Amino acid sequence: MTIEALNSLTNSEANEQFELCCGADSWVQKMNQSRPFQNKNEVYQKAKSIWFSLKSEDWLEAFTHHPKIGDIDSLRAKFHNTKSLSETEQSGVNNATESTLKNLAKSNQLYEDKFGFIFIVCATGKSADEMLALIKMRLKNHAEIEMKNAAKEQHKITQLRLKALLQ
Repeated sequence: MTIEALNSLTNSEANEQFELCCGADSWVQKMNQSRPFQNKNEVYQKAKSIWFSLKSEDWLEAFTHHPKIGDIDSLRAKFHNTKSLSETEQSGVNNATESTLKNLAKSNQLYEDKFGFIFIVCATGKSADEMLALIKMRLKNHAEIEMKNAAKEQHKITQLRLKALLQ
């Protein structure tokens, strides 16, 4: 999609496109209100400034729009809108051993129990073993630090999705 095409979408159509990039309603609405954009860089900068101006409640809302890393059943059932995006982003789990997948599932549950939200990581280009090491490392964090880490990872995901949208 070109910048011109993005700018010419109806509000409803633009919301749909932005929702594919980030599931926080406040972010979607503010991105839509920021149109028209002059160029791609303005889109990326606005996305960043809006994201980091939001409250933790908005961040948590965005996190709920992601399947757990390696949870293919969840991906198919709940996240059909972003299924192809998430499958590509999480392709590093495709060749994982059964042991690694079980460890990821266990660590995901420990993480969610501790922090109250799923483990968010920009999985693009990461193997299942790398993600497993990251989740184990991040499980040692305090809640406030981990919320910020997850928000930074969500921002990376959003930026990748915006770049895919604006090819």
